[in-house]
Amino acid sequence: MSFEINGKDFQQTPRAGQCLRTFLRELGHFGVKKGCDAGDCGACTVLIDGEPVHSCLIPAFRADGHAVTTIEGLAPDGGTHPMQQAFLDAQAFQCGFCTAGMILTCASLNQAQRQDLGASLKGNLCRCTGYRSIEDALNGKKNIEDAAAGTAFGRSLPAPAGPQVVRGAARYTFDTTIEGLLQIKILRSPHPHARIISIDKTAALAVPGVHTVLTFEDVPDRLFSTARHEKSWMDPDDTRILDNVVRFIGQKVAAVIAETEAAAEEGCRRLVVSYDILPAVVDPEQAIAPGAPLIHGDKTPEQRVANAQSNIVAETHGEFGDVASALAGSAVTYEGTFTTQRVQHAALETHGGLAWVDPGGILNVRSSTQVPFLTRRALSEIFELPPDKVRVFCERVGGGFGGKQEMFVEDILALAAIRTGRPVKLELTREEQFISTSTRHPMRVTVKAGADKDGMLTALQLDVLSNTGAYGNHAGPVLFHACSESISVYNCPNKKVDAVAAYTNTLPAGAFRGYGLPQTQFAVEGAIDELARKLGISPFDIRRRNAVKSGDPMLAPPGSEHDDVLYGSYGLDQCLDLVERAMQIEAPKTDLSADWLIGEGIALTMIDTVPPAGHIADARISLREDGGFELTVGTAEFGNGTSTVHRQIAATALATTVDQIRLLQSDTAHGGHDTGAYGSTGTFVAGRATQAAAENLAEELRIFASTATKTSPDTCVLKNDSAICGKQRLSFAELAEAARVQGQTLSANGSSAGTPRSVAFNVQGFRVAVNKGTGEIKILKSVQAADAGRVANPMQCRGQVEGGVAQSLGATLYEEMVIDDGGRVINPQIRNYHLPSFADIPRTEVFFADTVDSIGPMGAKSMSESPYNPVAAALGNALADATGIRFTTVPFKPDRLFPALHEKFGKL
Repeated sequence: MSFEINGKDFQQTPRAGQCLRTFLRELGHFGVKKGCDAGDCGACTVLIDGEPVHSCLIPAFRADGHAVTTIEGLAPDGGTHPMQQAFLDAQAFQCGFCTAGMILTCASLNQAQRQDLGASLKGNLCRCTGYRSIEDALNGKKNIEDAAAGTAFGRSLPAPAGPQVVRGAARYTFDTTIEGLLQIKILRSPHPHARIISIDKTAALAVPGVHTVLTFEDVPDRLFSTARHEKSWMDPDDTRILDNVVRFIGQKVAAVIAETEAAAEEGCRRLVVSYDILPAVVDPEQAIAPGAPLIHGDKTPEQRVANAQSNIVAETHGEFGDVASALAGSAVTYEGTFTTQRVQHAALETHGGLAWVDPGGILNVRSSTQVPFLTRRALSEIFELPPDKVRVFCERVGGGFGGKQEMFVEDILALAAIRTGRPVKLELTREEQFISTSTRHPMRVTVKAGADKDGMLTALQLDVLSNTGAYGNHAGPVLFHACSESISVYNCPNKKVDAVAAYTNTLPAGAFRGYGLPQTQFAVEGAIDELARKLGISPFDIRRRNAVKSGDPMLAPPGSEHDDVLYGSYGLDQCLDLVERAMQIEAPKTDLSADWLIGEGIALTMIDTVPPAGHIADARISLREDGGFELTVGTAEFGNGTSTVHRQIAATALATTVDQIRLLQSDTAHGGHDTGAYGSTGTFVAGRATQAAAENLAEELRIFASTATKTSPDTCVLKNDSAICGKQRLSFAELAEAARVQGQTLSANGSSAGTPRSVAFNVQGFRVAVNKGTGEIKILKSVQAADAGRVANPMQCRGQVEGGVAQSLGATLYEEMVIDDGGRVINPQIRNYHLPSFADIPRTEVFFADTVDSIGPMGAKSMSESPYNPVAAALGNALADATGIRFTTVPFKPDRLFPALHEKFGKL
């Protein structure tokens, strides 16, 4: 067959049944991404004769005789296409995994198609940005600026990997070629609860190309948690690499390693597994009831399972004051039960990795992970390997959102590489991502609240039941976090918490953006609004009267042993003012009929900027011979923007520009330690390490320059890539040469232990229209104000807020993993799950409070998770304002709203 790819003709015959995406990637066109294999996400978009198509749906042979253009060939001779430049100018990407496909689609649009971007971009999803910056790119808007030496921090500088991202040259986990690579496929359980009696491998091993089959008999007899935290006691040891008991549909039963994916899949089909079916329970209330089937009946508190005989993995109980008496004496009270659903992270790059043992005997794992150092620690312990014999690293990661703060694939990859002595690959399909990784914790939250006649809170009580699924990864920390800042943000003399995380025979829950706070704040913020309504107080005023102020204790029962949370800065009052002013601006006239009800709602959130009990980051920076710098950090880049901010911090401290900072990151082979890019710590913790290293090196440069110029160090300053000592100026390149002559390398280290911690604040406001006849919701206005301290990169931070709001809106309006009575996920595809597309997301106005944090790097605070947290609550309050009905279950789908609307307003 004859193909033209990126203007070059060649002849090659694809394999029978091979799709165009796989064919192109095998030819080295790694800009063509795999996101869904179903034509749902657009990450694999290419142009055929100038028209965008999803290459995962096109049989490769159909491209015979046609011109195929991938992102690598969009501009001739390695140049930059105008649309690629537009995406750079607007910084229309975060993790960048969708960007190549998005650019190709945008580049193909004519003027008529640009008039309806919702329709024109419906085939290309972005999980990170919220789409505003993509629209900016199409409109030719420039969002970036320059910065002189030493002034980078606080400026809207572009991401260092931007040129590679827009050209398809940025390398993600599987964008590489390895000789002799074996493929892994997983046989998964069809039962929610069963004991494996036997696995007959005979037929599977007879499949040509199959090398071996791994089962529970082949793994180390060691319990661990897939959750990754700096302190292992945060999570229960309840998981094995492969277990002889399966506890949810989709759990790993066996791994087949073969020369090709097809052979591995056929090997899985030929495995014969004999199961002893065990009783299952999928409802958390039934799971903790007496007589329920035990899911981890053999676990004990020694494995950090609170009460295995009641299927309770974690619980917390406590009371300050007397809530019952306070409620009885309150002028107004409210009680309601709120329910939140399972949500998938849906990062466009699925979990997966590559592993091999190199000639030096070092186990190498290249993975899509947020926590390479903690994963190395786990693999070292499980396989009893010295830490220096295990290397874990990641290239650019295609989205995380907490889902990659886990070890779902690295353990089986390591086992397969060790057993076969060959490099191995495991890449989860989109369906596997849905049925076998983790989700947000679904919760049932009952809230009771009371206030006096002046609107001062008298009582707050939470009763929480969290469904952790079949395994307890993150169960306890999520539960404790959910019951902490959601009520500690309010001054109230009487507070009570009763919270339980229950095992069920369902897909495990895990870490997810917000880490439990969105679920409980949906209830708490709804209750605050109901009290305000009963008292005739505005939602803004009741929050101003009761929210903590700088210096107030931040209290939630039963209390915390960690007392290192401080007000590094306080901007909640400003955030409330900013949102109130923005919401008061008169809305443009709409052509909505009388069937539409208009309402407004707000919600606030507070979040600790670092997880408790320690979060460690090391950084190292050295002066290169050319006068630039090499900065080494452990934190990963997955759209969180840390790569940009770390360079800004270092460049500012060293009086240079960001282009002089070469960044090495997320590789355990580089030395040091980094707990990981989660809990909003990439800037707040790892950034402090970078600041310390850069400032230490700045001092070293001043001392070295003073010695070279025979002046006092006190007279030496760094300015414009030079050390100036009195009237003498030595460029950094000259300093590097002088150090080389003396046999020195000028370098410095920095570290941060993640304590003390600060708090960040966000306030979200919505104006919505609700059709009382259909339940349809239109968002007329979306506003969020954030207290991010001194904003390191305003453009990038705005994008984090917009992306957080967009992702949270998906969970509030559309997204829901549906699990049937038998424990099976029935919508394990993007098309049946409804990830928000361009047309689904409003543009959010973003404002920043004017504060400088006394703890964070150069005054900055974290802002990756918190924008997500108040969205559901604010939208629920807007719905209640519009309709007079308190809806207590998300997502707010029209079919769920309609019955109550019909009952109140009648059939239209």
